[in-house]
Amino acid sequence: MNRITEREERASSGPGRESSEQRVLSASPDGKTGSSVEAVLRKRIDDLAQAIRDKNIEQLLAFYAPDVVVFDLRPPLDTRGAEAYRKNFERWFGAFEGPLWFELKDLRIVPGEGAAFCHYLSEVTGKPQGARETSYWIRGTSCFERRDGEWLITHEHISVPKEM
Repeated sequence: MNRITEREERASSGPGRESSEQRVLSASPDGKTGSSVEAVLRKRIDDLAQAIRDKNIEQLLAFYAPDVVVFDLRPPLDTRGAEAYRKNFERWFGAFEGPLWFELKDLRIVPGEGAAFCHYLSEVTGKPQGARETSYWIRGTSCFERRDGEWLITHEHISVPKEM
């Protein structure tokens, strides 16, 4: 006769039977599961999108590490540092009258222990200075690192789909 462990016996007792035993499949060093890290990152991304809609540069820059490296739509080819990235946001926001609409689509978050990334599509809608309202799509990838207990963007790549 085969020996059946207590766990196997519980599992074989049927799908309707609940176990009081809790299991964590994976956790980061701070004790957060992958799903709770994803929830934290989703909240940060939602708050970042709102800062863009509000054109709130101070709030927006709080999501970026001081040494962030960005491949953005605007020159230069790469932007190094949050203070340099500030100039890109100032030019972008200044090019539009009133608020911007920044709608995230197809957001995917891949949480990790000390690093994570997300990618998304976004429709940007706004009224350029002296022109009619316009809308365009961007693609974004943001890489996060956990620094001093906070998830900060350390690399970002923004692009516009274009026929070649």
